[in-house]
Amino acid sequence: MSLHSFTAAPQDRYFEDYTPGHVYEFGTITVSEAEIVGFARQFDPQDVHLDSKKAAVGPFGGITASGWHTISLAMRLYVDHYLSHVASLASPGAEDIRWLKPVRPGDALRIRVTILDARLSRSKPDRGIVRARVEAINQKGDVVLAMTLVSFIGCRTRT
Repeated sequence: MSLHSFTAAPQDRYFEDYTPGHVYEFGTITVSEAEIVGFARQFDPQDVHLDSKKAAVGPFGGITASGWHTISLAMRLYVDHYLSHVASLASPGAEDIRWLKPVRPGDALRIRVTILDARLSRSKPDRGIVRARVEAINQKGDVVLAMTLVSFIGCRTRT
């Protein structure tokens, strides 16, 4: 697998810049125990994310980030570095979300994005549909999250 670089920055990136088969890496973002607990208190209040004593005897041997928090961290990197800042037109959703390993306090995540498919919309020719496999990878090189994201992205050349 060889990594690629976009020729256009996110603020000048359009559908034509997304090439199937290209692979990119972006990051990092580090998560603290306070952030893990704060997210869990608000959105996923399970002991494994909130209580260090209970989490220590739980299935992961300590506090771990909610899977939804992990997706949020990966999404931050995806939006900041991969997604067009001028031509992103929303998303119909995500597919095949998998939490593969726990994310722990102090983990530094990066994302690897592989463009699976990029095609013009049949019903709206001013935009394309880009499917990308997004993996979040910790500082040890472990893939902790994998998902496929679909994005509608406007064309540079409007037909």
